[in-house]
Amino acid sequence: MRYGDLLANPFEEVTVDVAGKVVLITGAARGIGAEVARRLAAKGAKLALVGLEGEQLRQVAEQCGGRAWEADVTDWQALEAAVDGVVRHFGGIDVVVANAGVAATGFVRSMDPAAFERVVEVNLLGVWRTVRTCLPHLVASRGYCLVVSSLAAIVHIPGNAAYSAAKAGCEAFADSLRAEVRHLGVDVGVAYFSWISTDMVDSADQHPVFGPMRSGMPGPAGRKYPVADVGRAVVRGIEKRSKALHVPGWVGGLKFLRALTPKVVDRQAAGRIPAADREMADGGRSGLVGPGGQAAGTRKPADGR
Repeated sequence: MRYGDLLANPFEEVTVDVAGKVVLITGAARGIGAEVARRLAAKGAKLALVGLEGEQLRQVAEQCGGRAWEADVTDWQALEAAVDGVVRHFGGIDVVVANAGVAATGFVRSMDPAAFERVVEVNLLGVWRTVRTCLPHLVASRGYCLVVSSLAAIVHIPGNAAYSAAKAGCEAFADSLRAEVRHLGVDVGVAYFSWISTDMVDSADQHPVFGPMRSGMPGPAGRKYPVADVGRAVVRGIEKRSKALHVPGWVGGLKFLRALTPKVVDRQAAGRIPAADREMADGGRSGLVGPGGQAAGTRKPADGR
């Protein structure tokens, strides 16, 4: 029995047991991907982990009783080889979590162009390539696809242009995809996370300009939330084939107020950005952050289709 065979009514919310289901997670070497993998393994899922940082990825796979395939999600050939390997090993794919992502520090006028473009390549084109490569197998299993977007798709803060643009693109891509594949028995969800305590965010917090900017955001917007919160939410989202999930919960409320967020951002930024912009333009450090960013580098993807 495949994943979607449990659905009697496509419009009725169900809870699906993930035990025995094949879950492919990209960007699983650390952070959110690794946390989700461990939690799904504890529920009996079969884990196929895809990403960079091969040794770290294999360690997580061993902890989960799963398998690791080292591949760059922006490289068509490597990604297709990995997915083919997953299907040969497990017999199919029931769930895809398109999680791989990187971030970069910098303002548009002064940041490293290669770093900006690499963020878009990994976070948006990497999601598209992952989904396109896995989609025939999700159709076969009537499975579930979760695209990891971000609070950055809703609130577009200064110094985060590449990440916000890519994550907003992920949201739009997933919304279109959902309507395209519903009749095929495939459900599509979007995950929206605020600042989560991962290596990526922790590394960005060490930046002399952007660290204080992020932590100085007002109220809950400046907080970092435990990666365990995300792990629990993603597992619930997969079990319920959710259309959207939010960590923390207030992120969902902001979606109803997104028309107002640019005014709030402009007001908050007015007193802080001029000095930060001058510092970055005068040679402040910019580029990809964290171990994942170092692994992704600024490589160009292989020619695709």
